[in-house]
Amino acid sequence: MVDNAEHFPVEVQPDFVDKQTRAKPIPALSELIWNGLDADATRVSVELEYGDLAGGLSKIVVHDNGKGFPRSEAKDLFKNLGGSWKRGTRQTLSGRQIHGQEGKGRYKAFALGRAVTWHVTHEEAGKVSSFEVSLFSNNLTDVAVTPPRTAARLETGVTVAVSDVLHDFRVFETEEGLQDMAETFALYLANYPNVRIEVAGHRVDPATAMVGEPVTIDLEPIMSDEGSHPASLQLIEWKSATKRTLYLCSADGFPLDTSETRFHVPGFAFSAYLRSDYISRLQEKGLLGLAELDPRLAEAVDQSREAIKRYFRDRAAADAKSIVDEWKAEQVYPFEGEPVTTVEKAERQVFEIVAAQVQRIAPEIGGGSKKGKALHLRMLKAALERGPEELQLILREVLDLPVAKQKELGALLQETSLSSIISAAKTVGDRLKFLTALEMIIYDPEKKGRLKERTQLHKILAQETWLFGEEYNLWVSDLGLRQVLRRHKEHLDPSLVIDEPVKVLGQRTAIVDLMFSAQSKRHLAEEVENLIVELKAPGVDIGWKETGQILTYFDAVENDDRFHRVKKVRWHYIVISNDYDSKTAGLINSVDAERRLIGRSATGTVQVMTWGELIQENRARLLFFQQRLEHSAGEGEALKYLHEKHAALLKGVVDESDWVEAEAAAEALA
Repeated sequence: MVDNAEHFPVEVQPDFVDKQTRAKPIPALSELIWNGLDADATRVSVELEYGDLAGGLSKIVVHDNGKGFPRSEAKDLFKNLGGSWKRGTRQTLSGRQIHGQEGKGRYKAFALGRAVTWHVTHEEAGKVSSFEVSLFSNNLTDVAVTPPRTAARLETGVTVAVSDVLHDFRVFETEEGLQDMAETFALYLANYPNVRIEVAGHRVDPATAMVGEPVTIDLEPIMSDEGSHPASLQLIEWKSATKRTLYLCSADGFPLDTSETRFHVPGFAFSAYLRSDYISRLQEKGLLGLAELDPRLAEAVDQSREAIKRYFRDRAAADAKSIVDEWKAEQVYPFEGEPVTTVEKAERQVFEIVAAQVQRIAPEIGGGSKKGKALHLRMLKAALERGPEELQLILREVLDLPVAKQKELGALLQETSLSSIISAAKTVGDRLKFLTALEMIIYDPEKKGRLKERTQLHKILAQETWLFGEEYNLWVSDLGLRQVLRRHKEHLDPSLVIDEPVKVLGQRTAIVDLMFSAQSKRHLAEEVENLIVELKAPGVDIGWKETGQILTYFDAVENDDRFHRVKKVRWHYIVISNDYDSKTAGLINSVDAERRLIGRSATGTVQVMTWGELIQENRARLLFFQQRLEHSAGEGEALKYLHEKHAALLKGVVDESDWVEAEAAAEALA
């Protein structure tokens, strides 16, 4: 800078300057490029100079061939924050849209280096002159402008030289950095193909990296106190991997900020641009930023996210259809005929999307042979039929997909509602099979005679706690009431010393078959709901002995000072078997026939239930899903399912001949 430079003070807000100078490298450099484009430049080039002893970056030079600006306006342009010529117009002289308007972008240069000089060449009244404007980070309130001089060259424009560079900024020359630049200027360069941007000798050319043309999706307008603000989403798909960023843009498509959001759309690389003048308004007010994200803008971002998911799901389905047609032509498609039920349709759609994605991610899977391809497709189909979660095992251990790709496909399954349908269908189907098989082994004269209460039935039910309610978790199995008491110590009195057994009339201690517990919040206080189940072998009817046993448990808790009148803990007792005698029926009628209660207090109830009632209650609960999912569980299929799941516990009760006979009988009736 020459000695006769004119100095003038600048009014700046420290918090604003601090925010600008902490900009990330790519946005900071992009702002300098935007300034050239807004000055009608058709060519902007960024040069990186390496000159220090360690070979590090010493200077960043951004040159444009735009119109520049006259020296007479330099003082006004730099004197006050927001003193930008762009505020009075929204177009350049050649008719291109303008990116900025507040004159703030120049301060982002200080996110790159401590000293910035603007070398300006401008034509005025037929004469081309040049001058320099200098500013230093340690004194941003002092701007120096040199006197005008005859330009050494006739081409107008501005060269911004950033020196005393803060970091090495290798990102500008990486594939990732160049991709970020391509995403930032993609819409602008698509609209103005005569514009050329180069960074370190590499042309920023989104067209060569894009898949097809940008796609525009109209969104619901953003409503504010000022009225309605139209909003739209533009999608650009890329050939190589990207961060899949959602850019927050002005209505003209200039990125002003980004939104941190994740998209579970495996196999697609894209950038999304949310466009609205509402975003420009937020920027003008200084309210645009992730920490201050406006609720209305947040809603538009959510709307954009859903639109992106829908678009790429449709793309995935279209790609899958093309690949599926090839599989069918090769006769390797693992399904036959057309899907009939809702679940079959969902199953096929998920299979086709996942299988197509697997082929895209790893085309070498299955090789080129028809046999190998058919094998892998059957494997994926079998995994999906066992539940979407089973696919993860196949993807990891059989197909040996990279971990990142496994996660992408797993995220796809979690996101799609089709997978939820399949999971729900599998859960309901399995439970219906279980109920059918349970009914058979409990009521079949031969099987119930062989079924042991404690070593078989007891252990099976301990794994199927949903029978007694989704809200219960298994806490205790075959433990004395003293252990039950210890489990509840925190709800009773933490200082309690529990060393004495819970006394039951005629016994030293009582053994609880199964105890289930659920914790819920009522009236802002934690309450624990306990369910104690006393199981009886199917061949034993509930009589005085059995009801007396469950009532003694009830009395033991009611009369134990450590339990007595503890409002946070409630107890529900059930004794269950195939049937109950007339005396038990009389007792039920005398207490509560509708709920089949034989005892109750302020903190507990005692209930008698038959296996038939329990099974029918569960069937009624599943009836809605059974109808909607069009599921039917045959006896043979049900017995086979029960045996496969509980084979170790059903030795001697159910074997292969049982379900083979049941299936044969069903076929004979069909």
